[in-house]
Amino acid sequence: METKEIKELTKAEEQVMQAIWKIERGFAGEIVEAVGGGVAYNTVLTVVRILEQKGFVGHETFNRSNRYYPLVSREEYMKRMLGGIAHRWFGSSPRALVSFLVDKNEVSLEDLEAITKELER
Repeated sequence: METKEIKELTKAEEQVMQAIWKIERGFAGEIVEAVGGGVAYNTVLTVVRILEQKGFVGHETFNRSNRYYPLVSREEYMKRMLGGIAHRWFGSSPRALVSFLVDKNEVSLEDLEAITKELER
């Protein structure tokens, strides 16, 4: 799937994708279990089908059961979503994004020091 085709997921879709990313490959029952929280089997399966239509999930068939797997990695999705936020809200400026987080006390001095050390490597 091309990067520019990735669209933002709804809350329910993201919840199911998180489960699929966690288990990597799984049958419907395994996905339902990974989603947890008492979400109905049919609801999860409906969301999985939508995710397939959107190109986030693929499947392979064994007898009459489908085993689902992600077509978009969690990292790629996060990259696209954070990039979109940075573009829409911060003029594509990482500095403006980090400054905002610092101003709102979402990033501490310790966090910034750790990030700086990572960048220096």
